[in-house]
Amino acid sequence: MIKVDGLVLLISLGLTLYAVIDCAMTPQEKITGLPKWGWLLLIFLFSGFAAIAWIIWGKPKGNRPPRRRRGTIPPDDNPDFLKRL
Repeated sequence: MIKVDGLVLLISLGLTLYAVIDCAMTPQEKITGLPKWGWLLLIFLFSGFAAIAWIIWGKPKGNRPPRRRRGTIPPDDNPDFLKRL
């Protein structure tokens, strides 16, 4: 059976490996906070803590589509108006 120390080490190594690969594959223009080389250096020096910091602050938040503005929709973009034509 794996002891608690071994489990913590295994989780820390897995998290660090994930953070290094994820940071290295992320385009520079999508990274926030620090430049890519700065994040990679931090992850290598302070593995577990910097990996968590990468996930929280440096990693892009996903490919969310831009939010639609509320308000008046022009007639040529309004599906209800176009159905009535």
